Amino acid sequence: MMKAEVIEVKGMSCEHCVKAVEDALAPLGARGEVDLAAGTVKVTYNESSVSLEAIREAIEEQGYETSA
Repeated sequence: MMKAEVIEVKGMSCEHCVKAVEDALAPLGARGEVDLAAGTVKVTYNESSVSLEAIREAIEEQGYETSA
């Protein structure tokens, strides 16, 4: 079942940041819609194949900070 969550992400400021986050999510089978102005990423993912925690970790590995 597909699920959508909005994650607050600190440190994103440009199109490079958008690409880094989107590219980090793709291998997990998740899709991210970054809103730079709001500092959020709307993530759509299949909760039976990837956890929200794994998605947060993938974003954090790119150098950004996530908060619940």
